[in-house]
Amino acid sequence: MNGTTRYPGRAWGYVGAVLGGAVSIAANVAHSYVPPAGAPAGWTPPSGAVIGAVFWPVSLFVAIEILARTQWRPGWRWAALRFGGLVPVAVVAALVSYRHLAGLLAYYREDRLTVTIGPLAVDGLMVMATAALIATSQRYRSVRQPPAEPTHTGTPRKRRTGTRTDAELTAALADVPRDKDGTVPVRRAAAALGTGPDRARKLLRAAGLLRTTESTPERST
Repeated sequence: MNGTTRYPGRAWGYVGAVLGGAVSIAANVAHSYVPPAGAPAGWTPPSGAVIGAVFWPVSLFVAIEILARTQWRPGWRWAALRFGGLVPVAVVAALVSYRHLAGLLAYYREDRLTVTIGPLAVDGLMVMATAALIATSQRYRSVRQPPAEPTHTGTPRKRRTGTRTDAELTAALADVPRDKDGTVPVRRAAAALGTGPDRARKLLRAAGLLRTTESTPERST
C-alpha cells in the first residue's frame, strides 16, 4: 500500500469537465461562423473571433486546475484571492458560452424552450465537475484521514503518518485550533497530526504558526 486514497469521483469530474469544455468550445466556434444579418456571400468570421471562442472554456478549465491543484496557504486572505479570481472567470465564461450556445440553437431553428434552457445543461455539468475536482483535490484529501484503528484492548490507536509528506501535514494544520495569538501549541499539533513534537515544531515554524517565545514543551492543564 502506498498510503494514497483513490477517489473514483475525481475521474468522473475530469470526464464532466472535458465533456462540458468540449461542447462549449464546439458551440462557441460554431457560433462564430453564424453570418451576421446582411453578410455577403462567402462571409467568414475573423480569425480573432474563432480564437476568442476557444479561449473562454479553456480559461475556465485552467482556473479550475489552478484552484484544485495548488497547495494554498491557510487564511481568509488566500481564500479570498483564489475564489475572488475564480468567480469572475467562471461567471464570464458561463455567460459567454450560454449566449453563444443559445444563439447557435436559435440559428438551428430550435424551439424557444430549448434555446432558453438547453445551454444550462452544459453550465450545470461544468459546475458539478468543478465541485468534484475541488472536493477530491490533494489539499482536501490530505486533511481527511480514515478513523483510528482500535487495538486489541479497544483503545484507539493513532494511524501512522510516515507516508504523509510535509506538504500534506502542513495543509492539515488548517484544521488545528489556534490560540488567541494565532499560534498552535506544539503538543496540540503533534496530537492532531500524529507526529512527534520535533516534526510538529518544524511544520509549525514553516507555516508561521509557532509561538516564537516557546522554548520548552507545554504542560497540560
